[in-house]
Amino acid sequence: MRLRIGGWPGGARGTVLALPGRAEWIEKYGRVAAALKARGYGLLAIDWRGQGLSARAVPDPRMGHVGHFDEYQTDLAAFLDAAQDLGVARPAPVLAHSMGGCIALRALMDGLDAPALALSAPMWGLHMSPALRSAAWSVATLARATGRAARYPPGVGPELNVAETPFDDNMLTSDPESYDYMRRMLLAQPELVVGGPSLNWLYAALREMRALAPRPSPETPAHIVFGTRERIVDAAAIRRRAAAWPAAAVDVIDGAEHEVLMETPAIRARAIAAAADLFDAQCP
Repeated sequence: MRLRIGGWPGGARGTVLALPGRAEWIEKYGRVAAALKARGYGLLAIDWRGQGLSARAVPDPRMGHVGHFDEYQTDLAAFLDAAQDLGVARPAPVLAHSMGGCIALRALMDGLDAPALALSAPMWGLHMSPALRSAAWSVATLARATGRAARYPPGVGPELNVAETPFDDNMLTSDPESYDYMRRMLLAQPELVVGGPSLNWLYAALREMRALAPRPSPETPAHIVFGTRERIVDAAAIRRRAAAWPAAAVDVIDGAEHEVLMETPAIRARAIAAAADLFDAQCP
């Protein structure tokens, strides 16, 4: 599996490792990197398998597919090794968004050494009704059993992406300019576009989140931020985990959608400043 990493390393205080969410790409974090650079931190990010310019496991390049969430841990291990080869000091602070927050939590529970962790709308549950969640389990399980796991869930397809979804219909950001910032990148480099997830990704995600939920929280100092308008991940699951994480602080930002780091300048600045404050306090 060929993976791509990239970023803006070389900050005076060290380099932050960014773990993006599903369907994201490295360049999207340019503004975040600039803000962290002003605080003395570089940023290095990864395109997970199946997205960005990393390799795909299925013929449809727009399908967000993974066989098992353990594969993301393999990607993370490769990322950590590559970062070290590039001179990033370990342990390095981590910034994780959405699916990246799920991957980071698993890694910390399994022994990842990180001095601090900043989390944006971590995916520790999906925003759906109990009935819909039960149906999702059933459909995804049936798809695996019948050899149809590399298909889109009902009502979801390759067109589910920023380049083809109007701003008024989006659940990512309340800021039109930030939405256009993301959209321009995808129009300029269509290979970055990833649409909906596969049924197997859905099954693997539900299974991973269910496995992580009862496990004790790590001791790593963390800052968790999400918005009051969150409609993609489960805010209740975030609150439950935060309540069971003594070293974690939570900031719920009024009016913010899912992509807090791609929100209005004021919201974005608030979230990044909190992450940098945490890194300053925990990184020598």
